[in-house]
Amino acid sequence: MKYIHILFGSLFLMTACSADLDQSPPNFASADSLTDFEGVLNAAYYYQLASVTPLAVMAEFRSDNALMEEAPYTEFDTFTSNLTTMEDQFFGPLYTALYKSILSANNVIENSTNATHVAEAKFLRGLSYFKLVKSFGAITVNLSAAPSLTDPTILVRKPATEVYNNVIIPDLTAAISGLSTTITNGRASKYAAQALLGKVYAAMGDFTNAETHLAAVVNGASGVGISLKSDYNEIFGVANESGNSEIIFATQISASIVDEYSFGSDFWNWFVGDDSKSNLPVDADLVAAFDASDANGGGTDLRRAVTLSADGTTAIKFPKDGGLGSDHDWIEIRLADVILLYAEALNENGTSANTVLPLLDSIRTRAGLTSLTGTVSTQSDVRQAIANERRLELAFEGHRWFDLVRTNTVDAELGETVNDNYHLFPIPVSEVLATGGIITQNDGY
Repeated sequence: MKYIHILFGSLFLMTACSADLDQSPPNFASADSLTDFEGVLNAAYYYQLASVTPLAVMAEFRSDNALMEEAPYTEFDTFTSNLTTMEDQFFGPLYTALYKSILSANNVIENSTNATHVAEAKFLRGLSYFKLVKSFGAITVNLSAAPSLTDPTILVRKPATEVYNNVIIPDLTAAISGLSTTITNGRASKYAAQALLGKVYAAMGDFTNAETHLAAVVNGASGVGISLKSDYNEIFGVANESGNSEIIFATQISASIVDEYSFGSDFWNWFVGDDSKSNLPVDADLVAAFDASDANGGGTDLRRAVTLSADGTTAIKFPKDGGLGSDHDWIEIRLADVILLYAEALNENGTSANTVLPLLDSIRTRAGLTSLTGTVSTQSDVRQAIANERRLELAFEGHRWFDLVRTNTVDAELGETVNDNYHLFPIPVSEVLATGGIITQNDGY
């Protein structure tokens, strides 16, 4: 049955590759024959690759940042049950890859004696479940390296709140305790786990706990070499990835990696208009948002030239780089994202505008804009200012749709009434059918 493939298919997938993440898991071995689980940990990292393009497309093309031009891909922009037709290219690969990453992480957590590796595995398991929950809502949970192969009831979906409280938060809390503050390319760190936990609490609407964890990252960043780049353009592009002070955690991608899915890590291709399904992907609403930023910011928003082509029709934040586009890493967490979310948490917790808005100054100054301090005062206006900043700062980095859902601003920003059912994406139909309905479909699909 298909569900066995999804949850259990990599049960015995153990790798003998080196610590270099630029390798795919090449071989198989029995779990009980292993004494070194570093290869299994690398597999947990590796499976994140196939989540990149699905989440990038889901976050940007479902939102008001990007548009599809060719049917049936236009279903991303129309909020109907027909979105299920995108299963093979997006929801199915995302679903399968993340459960494989989870199962590999489970093996490390249960069997490895290396405390750092266990902490990394807990970070990856928490990250995987967070991606699944924000995409699909209630989901199947497996925390075992050797789940029953005969009990299909373990596939019953658990409510998102239960997954947050019983899996994601405990995993990330343990990861924070077990990881170093040192930032290493492609590897989990204490601050990556703490930033992710802050993002999790914000997604839950718990801004008290979100503030605590995001503050720890913002206030401790400089002490471990995390800082904003002085030039926005220096954040992106293959040449800027290694040792980038602003990137807290990224999924490493290389053209030399044999991906599970041929479209698993070519997210940039959708943005630059190289796919016929969307030759001109940029939504005019995003161009208008940059225009408004220019008008209200006291200058020209320098992020526009890094984000959009001159004619405003394609997104160039992750350029082809002379044919090296396939080597772009996917930035999961960077400092500007954390600062803006910290400002949001402070504002939601009732902190005064004069305390919140200066957090935006370094980001706005880099963008060639003036400070908002003294010009915006109410909590509602500060909330909108932060949302505007997040949209332009993080455009095409996989945040927009999930930010709209998280802040309950889908209707206001899209200018239409969207049924709440379509805030979530469809569970792959193949999983519903293969399990005889044990894995149920989301309402509306």
